[in-house]
Parts: sequence; C-alpha cells; structure tokens
Amino acid sequence: MKILAVCGNGLGTSFMLSLNVNKALKELGIDGECKNMDLASAKTESADYYIGSPEIMEQLSDGKKKVIPVINMVNLNEIKEMLRTHIPEAK
Repeated sequence: MKILAVCGNGLGTSFMLSLNVNKALKELGIDGECKNMDLASAKTESADYYIGSPEIMEQLSDGKKKVIPVINMVNLNEIKEMLRTHIPEAK
C-alpha cells in the first residue's frame, strides 16, 4: 500500500507526518509505506491514500483520491485512529 503524506511545501510537516504514519502502520500490522510530498506534486502522483491536514486534503480531494485528514500530525493515537477509520484492513 502506498500512502503519501502531503503538505504545502512537502518538507518539514509532511516528513514528520510520514515518519509517524510509518510507525502507526507497523503498530497496526499494515503492509504499507508512507512517503512525503508537496501538494502540487501529490495532485499528479498516484497513491492508495493521501494523508495530511484537513485544509490540504480538501485542496487535494477530487472525488477519486482517498484522503485522510489529520489535525495533530504528531499524535500517534490520532493517526492510528484515522488510519483505522479510512483503511479497511486497519480495523
């Protein structure tokens, strides 16, 4: 499974989020990898899921992309809960 952590510039915030998502995936036993990317690039990049702040996910959402909004990107419990909510195999 390919997940993209997305932020406006694709640097600090999305990098930190991708590290936490990878940790959450491991703890949940989900086979997947999260990489970070900026919003403009993510609009053309294919992934199973896109994760980031609600504002960024709103800009990325096109009706086809599966987006996962996260408010606190350093809160591992919130990240795991959002993964469980949006990814069927994470239940």
